[in-house]
Amino acid sequence: MQTDTRLAHFPVGFFAMVMGLSGLSLVWQKAAEVFDTPAVIGQGLLALATLIFGVFALAYGVKWLKHPDAVRAELDHPVKLSFVPAISISLILIGTGMAHSLPAIAETIWTVGAVAHLLLTLFIVNRWIHHQHFEINHINPAWFIPAVGNILVPIAGVGFGQVSASWFFFSIGVVFWLVLLTIIFYRVFFHAPLPGRLLPTLFILVAPPAAGFIGYTQLAGGLDGFARVQVNIALFLTLLLAIQFRRFVALPFFISFWAYSFPLAAMTVAMMVYHQLTQTPWTLWASGLLVAVTTLVIAWLAVATAKAARAGEICVPEG
Repeated sequence: MQTDTRLAHFPVGFFAMVMGLSGLSLVWQKAAEVFDTPAVIGQGLLALATLIFGVFALAYGVKWLKHPDAVRAELDHPVKLSFVPAISISLILIGTGMAHSLPAIAETIWTVGAVAHLLLTLFIVNRWIHHQHFEINHINPAWFIPAVGNILVPIAGVGFGQVSASWFFFSIGVVFWLVLLTIIFYRVFFHAPLPGRLLPTLFILVAPPAAGFIGYTQLAGGLDGFARVQVNIALFLTLLLAIQFRRFVALPFFISFWAYSFPLAAMTVAMMVYHQLTQTPWTLWASGLLVAVTTLVIAWLAVATAKAARAGEICVPEG
């Protein structure tokens, strides 16, 4: 009975862990190119992310069958709704990570993830338009996940030969990034501060320009003015969050802390790509620092999550 109750409270936000671990695998895959680190690190992390995705997908599928009301409650929730597409993004990232080692399987996983993400984007944006209970205080950077998540598709899509589709997804992502960024800054500037549980989602602000830069350089075939704008905005937002370090470390641990993981990974890969395109010394030093920071943060998140699970603080009703 206790296991069944825990399952009812299994949050869709858990898939942010898969995003973070998949992102870390991409970090170490790129580090193998830039720093000549062992390729097995990235491959091992990708295998771990894939395994965890399978476990989480099975658990959430059983939850859907046994506790459909709990799933519907997440779909009606103004914050939790935005984490549902973390499932499709996880597939896109896993497919991206497999692109060089298992291209045929990777393209299939990537295609399923991209199609699923488009359907979820249509579903969620339609809900935003025809909502009955959303208010300005409900919006937070997690709202980037459904629509702006489309910006991840070109990272592997161009290599798969899906250039037109990649431009389609990139266009959706970049326009919604600008729209939602404006609304979110309006919300944090002129309304009540984000509650502590959601404060880590501020890191999601980094992901769209960082991931957008990676994908756009694939689409454009190199570095141009718009690419530079994206990577520099991502860098500025990273520095803005870095100076708020004390605010973040003062918070008690929440599962929402995994919002730190993928944005940091995206910024790290973006900086390494930027170094490959510019060959400037500072980008190499910044890349090395970001690889270390991202790896340590995600390792700490994994340990903190394991401790919270042993303490029975996960998959419980929210207080």
